[in-house]
This record gives sequence, structure tokens and C-alpha cells, in this order.
Amino acid sequence: MTEPSKVLHVRNVGPEITEHDLLQLAQSFGVVQKVVMLRAKNQALLQMQDIPSAISVMQYYSTVQPSVRGRNVYMQFSSHQELTTMDQPGQLRRPTADQPNRILLITIHNPLYPITVDVLHQVFSPHGYVEKIVTFQKSAGLQALLQFSLQQSAIQARNTLQGRNIYDGCCTLDIQFSNLQELQVNYNNERTRDYTNTGLPSEQQSRPVGNAPNNNIMSSLFGEGGNVYGMQPQGPPRPGLFDMTGPPRQVNFQQSVGPPQPMNMNMNNMNNMNSYQHVPMVGASAAAAVFGGVLPPGITGTNERSTLLVSNLNPEKVDADKLFNLFSNYGNIMRIKLLHNKPDHALIQMGDGFQAELAVNYLRGVTLFGKRMEVNFSKHSQINPSPDTHDYSGSNLNRFNRNAAKNYRYCCAPTKMIHVSSLPSDVTVDDITSHLAAHGNIINAKVFESNGKKQALVLFDAEEQSTEALVCKHASLFNGSTIRLAFSKLATV
Repeated sequence: MTEPSKVLHVRNVGPEITEHDLLQLAQSFGVVQKVVMLRAKNQALLQMQDIPSAISVMQYYSTVQPSVRGRNVYMQFSSHQELTTMDQPGQLRRPTADQPNRILLITIHNPLYPITVDVLHQVFSPHGYVEKIVTFQKSAGLQALLQFSLQQSAIQARNTLQGRNIYDGCCTLDIQFSNLQELQVNYNNERTRDYTNTGLPSEQQSRPVGNAPNNNIMSSLFGEGGNVYGMQPQGPPRPGLFDMTGPPRQVNFQQSVGPPQPMNMNMNNMNNMNSYQHVPMVGASAAAAVFGGVLPPGITGTNERSTLLVSNLNPEKVDADKLFNLFSNYGNIMRIKLLHNKPDHALIQMGDGFQAELAVNYLRGVTLFGKRMEVNFSKHSQINPSPDTHDYSGSNLNRFNRNAAKNYRYCCAPTKMIHVSSLPSDVTVDDITSHLAAHGNIINAKVFESNGKKQALVLFDAEEQSTEALVCKHASLFNGSTIRLAFSKLATV
């Protein structure tokens, strides 16, 4: 193996893989300082903040095959010990700072079909009121600046749409926050549009573009005939068909009818913006986007039923909080109701149908307190408030209020390995094993630090034991800290 370096060399990086995808692979182990995409070689270089962070990445992926958008990538230490940042096109550059802004910078990779402002509006308007769009051609490819009326709409759109394909197998969205404060739009046409000012001219006259000669602006940007890269206007897929689950399946995107309307947000809504119900998923397309374009086996992303019926529970040991601890691994919990006439039954209302489908897929047949649970969709659309209903909609223990996309990728069926976070800084292996030992035989455990925070991995002898530990000790008080437990996909500590 090459001598350890804080620079990592990544191979088999296909054209569909973006910088953001690679950052997701490594940023949980430390700060990624620099990144370069070597497109011609299907390779990339990532520079971590220090060698220990790079070693942590390599140690993790020595036991777990890194996969991005369904493609296996391969990592090793680079022979470079340091990367020199250059600002020339195609050279090394720092990742764009993720400072939320209501204006998005959108790069469209592999644009095989024309991308106009109307197409972009149709894609982004379900997430909020789009005020302005400007498209342009740069060395990085076809790009656009899109301004929402609200910053939260831009955040929601970026989290949902990053990495998605506009059309089947092409026109991949790479979305970053812009540092602009306001877009200036002078014309309403296929290239620029101000939806707040419909009286602007269409700019049919010729004018120069940058250093380009004086010719028609649509020909300069989009080739002869006004189409992207000179393509002929012949039967592209209808805008809004997104390839998120692999060919041949296509998924209808939610479409706008009539003029775009601003989101219904008053001050109460703004104060509760962390609540999951304000940022719903949009069908299978949005669901698959968080998994890099391919939904996990058994998940359709099209389920609309958000309430679950859980049966064959152990009524002497199960309560609403324990069910919350388990089911919150797969989505936000709105309400839970234990049925008095059937003590081994419970209703659980998830944040949306996608989260409910994840819970059914991963928890059906799981053993909890000696009972094999049955998890099915309920005929009830929701759980109505009542004295015996437990409401968790405002709980800060819901895991999907922040970093939802990242949490979705961690979803899995219960495993023998538990990941423990939010630990106090002075925690030891003995401390954490003593805290969890009552629930089963612990084979191995490790305490480590990531991003300056103490975490732990605890391997139990059986999945039933780790599941019991999670439902009993998630959100428990440990040496003054409220710790969080989740199932880990790692096979060894």
C-alpha cells in the first residue's frame, strides 16, 4: 500500500458522479479541503484536512465497498502529499462553501436534450416560488442561476434534487448555493426569465455574448436553430420524467398547473420549519435521489400511506417511546397510539409515505423482546389527536429534520452493530459497554473521534440484542449527555 497521505486517489469515477457525491463519501471522517475531478481518466483526488482523517476513510472502506450512484469506486492513498489549489478551468479547486442562499447555481451534466428556463421551472417550482432563472454556457458546461423567493425553498430544492436526472439517463443536476444576492434579468425568453415581471421584451435582436462575435444569442449559446448544442427539436422526453430507479422505469414528476404560486408560509410556518411535514418528498424521483439514483431493493418510492399498523408486540415491555426509538431510524414520527382493545397492536404515523415504506421494508419480521413484529400499512390515513395518542411531531429527537438525505443513506435493517453518538468527551469503552451490557452479549466495542465529537461502535452477538439496546437506550441520559443510537452497516469494529 502507498505510504499514508492526506490525499486520496479515487478510481472508476464515472461521468454521472459529481464532486458532491465524492464529498459525501469522505466528509463524515473529517474536512475535505480540496477536490479535483480527472474526467478524462475517470478518476478524482480528494485532500483531507490531515493524515488521520485520510486513514479513517481508508480503514472504513477497506471493509465496506464504496459505491456511488450504483457504481463501485476504488480508493487508495495518493503519491501526492499535498494538492496545490489552482483556479484555472479543469484544475484543482476548493469545493464551494455551502452557505445557504435563495439563489442556486445549477450545472447540467450530460445535457443530451434542450434545457430551457421552462424545463428548469417545471423541475424546481414544486419546492417554492421561482422568481428568476438565467441560463448560460461556461467551461463547466450548461449552467443556470435560479432565484427562489425564500431561502428555505432553495435549501429544500437542493436537498431533494441534487444528483437527479432531468431526463432518462442524462441531464444530471449538480446544485450549489450561489454567492449572488439578486439576479438581474432583462429579457423573458428560453434563456432568461423573470417570473415577477412578465412585461420584459423577448430579446429577439442580435447582440454579442462575452467575446463572441455579433450573432444571434440563441445560436451562440444553444447552436444553430436555438437548441442546446445544436440539437434538432425532435421528440425529447416530456420534461419531468426522471430516471431515478434505472432503466427502463420512468417516473412522473409533480407538474405545475397555471402560474407558479408562492409557498403558503406565515410566521408560524417559518418558526416550525424544522418540522418534517413542511418539506415533503416528491414521489419516487425525489426518493431515489437520496440514494444516488437507485432505490434500495423492495422500495418503490410511490407509496402514499404514511400510517403503519404494528402487531405481535410484547405489551409488557413495549411502550410508545420504545417504538419511537426504533421507527425513527427510518423517518420522522408524527404520532403513536397503542391500541387498548389489542394490547399487542400499535398505530404509527410517519412523516410521509416514503418513510413509512422504508419502515415496512426494513422492520417487517424483526424480533423485538422475543416477539416477531408484523409491520403493515394501515387503512387509517392518520392518527387523530386524543388523550391516549403520543404526539412526536415537534420532538427534537426526530432524526430527519436535518441532513435528511444523509440519514436516508444510512437506513438499513437492524444489524448487530450499533453506532452511538453525542457521547461526552471523557467517555471510555468500559463506560459505553456498561451502559448497554444489560441488553445482550457485547463482542467488541470501540470509541473514536470524528469531527471533534466522540462516537462509538458496539457489536452485539445477535441482532435481537442490538435492537433491544437501541429501543431502550436511544435518547437515554449517559454521564450528562443525551446519546443517540442507530444501526450501523459496518460488519466489524
